[in-house]
Amino acid sequence: MQLTELNAVSPIDGRYRGKTKSLSAYFSEEALIKYRVLVEVEYFIAMCEYNVPQLQGVDKNLFGKLRGIYENFSTEDALWIKETEKTTNHDVKAVEYFIKKKFDEFGLEAFKEFIHFGLTSQDINNTAIPLSAKEAFENVYLPSLIAIVQKLKELATEWKDIPLLARTHGQPASPTRLGKEILVFVERIEEQMRLLFNVPFAAKFGGATGNYNAHKVAYPNHDWKAFGSQFVEETLGLRHSFPTTQIEHYDHFAAYFDALKRINTIVIDLDRDIWTYVSMDYFKQKIKAGEIGSSAMPHKVNPIDFENSEGNLGIANAIFEHLSAKLPLSRLQRDLTDSTVLRNIGVPIGHTLIAFEATLKGLNKLLLNEPKFAEDLEKNWAVVAEAIQTILRREGYPNPYEALKDLTRTNTVINKDSIHAFIETLNVSDDIKTELKAITPSNYLGI
Repeated sequence: MQLTELNAVSPIDGRYRGKTKSLSAYFSEEALIKYRVLVEVEYFIAMCEYNVPQLQGVDKNLFGKLRGIYENFSTEDALWIKETEKTTNHDVKAVEYFIKKKFDEFGLEAFKEFIHFGLTSQDINNTAIPLSAKEAFENVYLPSLIAIVQKLKELATEWKDIPLLARTHGQPASPTRLGKEILVFVERIEEQMRLLFNVPFAAKFGGATGNYNAHKVAYPNHDWKAFGSQFVEETLGLRHSFPTTQIEHYDHFAAYFDALKRINTIVIDLDRDIWTYVSMDYFKQKIKAGEIGSSAMPHKVNPIDFENSEGNLGIANAIFEHLSAKLPLSRLQRDLTDSTVLRNIGVPIGHTLIAFEATLKGLNKLLLNEPKFAEDLEKNWAVVAEAIQTILRREGYPNPYEALKDLTRTNTVINKDSIHAFIETLNVSDDIKTELKAITPSNYLGI
């Protein structure tokens, strides 16, 4: 059976394929193989440039041709490697044999034993995987997140002067501005982005148990630690972890996944707030011709985008949590559990992309129902009690909080008339009474 959007087990590769296909270039099996080829080829080139005696005869003019092995890597190449893996039962060794075949084609047979020289498979995996994750982060994830932040900034500016009845514990509270409430999410996300940018994409590179044993025994006078750091950091653009065991310790990866999880949690909070505002009729949603809101109730326009986002972010965070908790743990020099877990990095990022697109789509559909804002403010004059009692405190009035509490903490309706009537009973000057009467739920907004 050929894999299609209808028979895929995962919705990432099925229903939502159109939203996640950009990740295939970084997290698919073919992508992993390609990144392994890249690391192997660049390692060989770096060895040539490091004055390894037996490699001095390699024509540097061939480096471009060697890089073409991964730059022009095809599905057919990946299939050849997968077919070879059936015999080797080792994925990285199959990559090595593929490159050796290319060396035969290029007339470099004399040098092909320096492919994967002195390395273990994790030197390749622990550079290929963080490199692919780094490039996916830069090319796919960040643009998606930045699009949400940019939209929120636009809405915060557009709605900066819209008075909003705030709610604490679900109850009417001191008024605020809608734009400011949106800006809170901008600041929260951007602060987490600043922390995220400080997390390096780290890579292990140091031989079978991290000590360059094979390199050192073959060429004892070479500084292999310096070579490894230069290769990982300058050639691949990653952080070189040293010392390590056979594998990367994944502490930085854990921090990265935790940071993505925190950003997702903030977006979930945004989704839930906007969903609630829609339920309160503060927002209408743009209607698309032919679209069905409910199979039974024709009048409904459900906030499905925010619900879709919340659900996908929940799945993403559950997997991010497992990745960050599991990957730093490995028995002694190494166990194999990291290998299968690492293959799932693209899954939570896929669910995150689906969610981000849904949130952005939902934000673009919002229509401000401004009369509802004004209506709720007018129905809740009790919220100016804080302002009145604060001014009375300023004036040294006796027991102002208690006086306002007696007025407002009842089951009777509090409105403009009852507030103004109360003000008239106060033993304060006419100027203070005028100041107090000027306060309304719509202008008691703070900074």
